[in-house]
Amino acid sequence: MSVNDWNRQVIEEFRANSGKVAQFAGRPLLLLHHKGAKTGTERVNPLVYQPLDGNFAVFGSKAGADTNPDWYHNLRANPDTKVEVGTETIPVRARVAEGEERDRIWEQQKRDNPNFAEYETLTSRPIPVVVLERVES
Repeated sequence: MSVNDWNRQVIEEFRANSGKVAQFAGRPLLLLHHKGAKTGTERVNPLVYQPLDGNFAVFGSKAGADTNPDWYHNLRANPDTKVEVGTETIPVRARVAEGEERDRIWEQQKRDNPNFAEYETLTSRPIPVVVLERVES
């Protein structure tokens, strides 16, 4: 199964079950909307997130690959976007966490989801932490 087919199945299950997807076993999942940096094409990716005082942190782990995920580059170019969480669609602005903030969020994510600690061992790049902050619509 291709990544696109897998994503499509996860997105369909997410939307059919108010944000719940069986294979994620209770881990918080959101659907990140993003616009292609070069193409302008609208895309959606399911991502595990960490709640942050009403906002959301997502992680450019790409399962430990040596390159950042496409959605990361797209958010850098087009930071104003939206996420689907449960049955809500929320407008957000993306920013890359740096320094102490990044380290604190990343360490918590590794404690909450040990597979993220494994991803870190598979790559030499720092895994980006992106904070998605709610904006008034």
